[in-house]
Amino acid sequence: MAKFRIQPHVRLQEWVAEEKSFFSDEGLDYEFEARGLAGSSLTTSSVKRADAGPVQARSGAFEDMAKGRSCDVSGACHWAVNAAASTDHGRMWGRAYSLCTSGIFVAPESPYERPEDLAGVPVGVGYHSGSHYSAIQGLEPFLAPDQIELAFVGLPFDRVRLMRDRQIPAANVWGAQYYLLEQWGFRKLVDTTFMMGFLVSADAEHTDLERYFRALRRAQAELDLEAERYKRYWLNEMPDDLRDSADVRRFGPGERIVFEPYTREMFERTHRWMERWQLFDSPSERSTYEQAVIA
Repeated sequence: MAKFRIQPHVRLQEWVAEEKSFFSDEGLDYEFEARGLAGSSLTTSSVKRADAGPVQARSGAFEDMAKGRSCDVSGACHWAVNAAASTDHGRMWGRAYSLCTSGIFVAPESPYERPEDLAGVPVGVGYHSGSHYSAIQGLEPFLAPDQIELAFVGLPFDRVRLMRDRQIPAANVWGAQYYLLEQWGFRKLVDTTFMMGFLVSADAEHTDLERYFRALRRAQAELDLEAERYKRYWLNEMPDDLRDSADVRRFGPGERIVFEPYTREMFERTHRWMERWQLFDSPSERSTYEQAVIA
């Protein structure tokens, strides 16, 4: 039987579960997949600063899931997972989600002081990904829809490099990228903390999924109790050029997994919000909650 394939999501829980043998304790025969979308880059450490301008990218988490991920379980923002599961690109695990620290940052010397100052200012985000949707949701209380301007400038670590090199005026970043900019003195203008979901393969064994999530529950308890013991794992999925300037002892714990249901009301409310903002082409027919979500 093939091993259960896990795609870590630039967070700590999977690495803690491996160190503490929680997966093995549950009888899960598993392996970690090579770096997924969240830990990838379009730019690299070999790109010279002068050449590291914005890379426009009209493909993100939703497109990555739609192409078909080779793992049994992976993570992404709940908007994209919801949409992918609703169009038969896997199913959403409906018994847990996570909350991810996120924010829109500007440089220390930036003239922008308040969220309202971002009217008409391009905010760097990832297309059809958590930074895209959470930027809109975070800016809604402050700006009219026609004042929100987004720039689709690559993957999460690309945005960190662009901000570091002052190539873009603002960016919405989460997790490790959030802690890097915070450590470098960048200023957060808007908190955009958002919900992540879990996408599972149609072929994943339900018993293996149960084992996986029981192990994550134990890992989450470890992080709640003593996160500083495990912060070194932030380096596991960080590119070399950024790793060298990161003091992960100063990082926070990142995503916190919440073992509560992703309910029908959450599912439908999320779809209504996405449709109001016209964030996806509306399919003529989408899956029901029962079809899309393992509740």
